[in-house]
Formats: sequence, structure tokens, C-alpha cells
Amino acid sequence: MHEPSLKLSDVKPLSQDQVGLAVLGFPINHSISPQLHNAALNELSKRHSEFNNWIYHKIEVDPKNLSSAMLKLAEYGYRGLNLTIPHKVDVLSYLDKIEESAKAMGAVNTLLFNGSEWKGFNTDGYGLEKALKGDLSVSIQTENLVFLGAGGAARACIAHALALGSKSIWIGNRSSKRLKELIKSLETSFDVSNVNTFTFNEVPDSLCQISDPVIINATSLGLGKTDNSPISLKLFLGDLKVYDMIYNPSETKLLQEAKLLHFNCSNGLSMLVHQAVRSLEIWTRKKISVDAMSKAAKLSYPQ
Repeated sequence: MHEPSLKLSDVKPLSQDQVGLAVLGFPINHSISPQLHNAALNELSKRHSEFNNWIYHKIEVDPKNLSSAMLKLAEYGYRGLNLTIPHKVDVLSYLDKIEESAKAMGAVNTLLFNGSEWKGFNTDGYGLEKALKGDLSVSIQTENLVFLGAGGAARACIAHALALGSKSIWIGNRSSKRLKELIKSLETSFDVSNVNTFTFNEVPDSLCQISDPVIINATSLGLGKTDNSPISLKLFLGDLKVYDMIYNPSETKLLQEAKLLHFNCSNGLSMLVHQAVRSLEIWTRKKISVDAMSKAAKLSYPQ
């Protein structure tokens, strides 16, 4: 069961013994982050009683109110925030500090308030790395990675892969202009000599012939009933592995095709869990139970 979201006007000051955490978005009602974080906090409080009074909410915040929301939540006793669409880039100008890796990604999804200032982090790349390893036995450094999409989520994960020294990365998108902008942005922080791009309507033969690629969907294509998948898996040779960042619904058209072709595949629920685990570790400075979050996620979205 999804917890109800709050409006910013609904938020009240916390008592002195409470610590607040929240996810901010617009809209935000769909988010299952409270179930994940509260399950992990419940598990953590069994080992460390100081976390008994930590709470996690989801709060709807219009983009034009993001800066004032951060000031209000800090004043009211909130220590950590997760950010989802559309706040991950807009927030950068409101932060006092940004972790170096998040700067390279050009977006943040996690904020920490230290009593006087907000610092931004990005846990999306970490979440994908752990999800690929756990679900598909894929090492992000050694595989041929094919990212579908050039938006914020793709950029963060590609930057993380480059930082880890991934040997081969392809990036596909509908718009060639967006691809050029992404490469220009990435090359300010990384060596992009091993990065190739393509548009979905012009898939090069050299891509289709690479050995056993890992396809990672970071688009919303194939989500709707009338949408097509971003790319046909029949174009590729070898034993593909497919990861779709979408987790609701649990099976997109891309994953349906992967199953029909008997390819190993997984949806994005595990990425959601692992990026949430990393966020909570940043806030609490404790080891967080992946198992507790995974169980809460699967209760919210049975696979």
C-alpha cells in the first residue's frame, strides 16, 4: 500500500528528538521511497536505538518552490532529502557543496544537511552498478554497455561507468542533438574515446556485431500501450543481457522481447533499492540492510 504524500504546507516542525528524511518531487504520489526507507530504518533501529525517531515522508514540491522548501525543511528538522523528477538538475544552484562525482554527472538525487548547509550527492550510478551485479552478474567495468537514452538518469549512470573505467560504452537516443550535448558535457570530466553514439533509427552494423552486449534502457519508450520499444533486440548477436530502469510496470515491451528471445533480463526495482540504500548510508553513516529495502520494494511492486 502506498503512503499518502504531503503538500509542503502540511509539513510541521519535528520534535527535538526526531530526525526527518523525505523525497521531493512533482508529482510524487507514485513514489515508494517511504516504504523502502522506513523498513530499513526499522531494521537499523534494532541495532542502534538512536534511529528510533527517524522518519521518512514524501512531499510534493513545485519546482518554483524548491529553494524555499529546502530552507523550510532544514529549519523543521529534516537532515536528508531524496530528489526525483523534476528537481535533480534545478537544485544544483541552491546547494552549498556538491560531491565531485555528482558534479561530473550534472545532477543530484540525494541531499544532506549538516546543520548549516546542504550538500548534494548522486547515488543513481551506484544503484545501477549494484543492480547489474546482483541481477545479471554484470561488472560495469568489463562489459560492453549499451545505454538507451541521453537524459539525466542515463547521464548519471554513464558518468559513473566512465569513472570506473568501463571498457566500451554505446549511447543511443532518438535525437542526435541530445547525444552531441551529452558527449560535450561528459568530455569535460572524462576520456570519452571509448564512447560511441547512435540514433534509434540508424543503428550501425558495428554495434550489432559487438560481443554479448548489456542493454540498459534509460528511456520511457515502450512504457505505454501504443509505444514501441526503443530498439529491437533481434538486431544484436550473441548472448544479450537486458536491464530496464523502469520498474512499474514490472515488464516493459523491451523486457517482454528479451524473455521471448531467452535473454537474461531484469527491471529497475533493484536499482531503486540500491540507490536508496546508498542515500540512507550517507545520512546515517551506518551499514544499511539491502534485504529490508528489497522486501519492502517487492511488497509494493510484486514481480
